[in-house]
Amino acid sequence: MIESLLLTAVRISTFTGQAPLTNASGFFFERDERLFLVSSRHVFIDEESGHLPDRITISLHVDRSNLTQSIGFSIPLYRDGMSVWRQATDTSGEVDVAVIEIDRGVFPESAVYSAFTPEHIHDSTDDVEIGSSLLVVGFPLGFHDTLHHLPVVRHAINASTLKFRFQGMGYFLTDARTHRGTSGACVVMRSDHLEGPLPWKLLGVHSARLDLGTRDIELDEALGLNCTWFADVLMPLTGP
Repeated sequence: MIESLLLTAVRISTFTGQAPLTNASGFFFERDERLFLVSSRHVFIDEESGHLPDRITISLHVDRSNLTQSIGFSIPLYRDGMSVWRQATDTSGEVDVAVIEIDRGVFPESAVYSAFTPEHIHDSTDDVEIGSSLLVVGFPLGFHDTLHHLPVVRHAINASTLKFRFQGMGYFLTDARTHRGTSGACVVMRSDHLEGPLPWKLLGVHSARLDLGTRDIELDEALGLNCTWFADVLMPLTGP
């Protein structure tokens, strides 16, 4: 049987009309029998770069016994001129996480996926040592198993403590090799305390690589650090 963790992740493609724009990552989150697609806010809109898609598609498995079978499921980003995603802010400004609620009734009956739930969200009181082993599950540069439509997993460690928010922002740092297309990927840690088919703590949502504006491009290598927004933001985003 395929690991359930891989079935939480979906490849996102953004479009304006029929014109393809970018690739990104996302994952499913379930709460009170409601299903949400989670990704980075800048996947859905990024005013600074002029990224203004009007719809996305996700690749959805439709046969549990044959994962080569999938469909492209289209989701409009606007309805009656209003955006369909929910986004959040905190005391430091906008949070680069957004969710779209999905009507299960429009999913194929045979749709195959796994979803995180509130019980998977990391509690900041949990003891996670600095430098702990984490996984980033996504689609770097859109790369994936194109036969079985599955993501790839990159290894990471938490480069800042999870006890505090880095520089007062709503994220922590990871040390990992990441690429464009990983935005919106789930960042997880194996848990011995969770029962069931998905024994993974959901720590956060990968956003972007972190760099220094003062770095000398010719003399200094990139930091190799990334911003991961804490997963607890999903609770207010998926509330009533």
